[in-house]
Amino acid sequence: MQGDALALSGDTMAFLGDTLALLGDTLALLGDALALSGDTLALSGDTLALQGIAQFNSPRINEISS
Repeated sequence: MQGDALALSGDTMAFLGDTLALLGDTLALLGDALALSGDTLALSGDTLALQGIAQFNSPRINEISS
């Protein structure tokens, strides 16, 4: 009887360890997703800045060409 209880306790601890490992993996993936979201926002900002520069320079290029 006591051996069965100890085996069940060991199984429970192994299950808990596996659950914690999966939670760690999930948190790591969430961190990666957040980092990618940050990179996407940075690239969007860069795109907007480049578009602004292009619009600013567009009339000047037309003046030079004329």
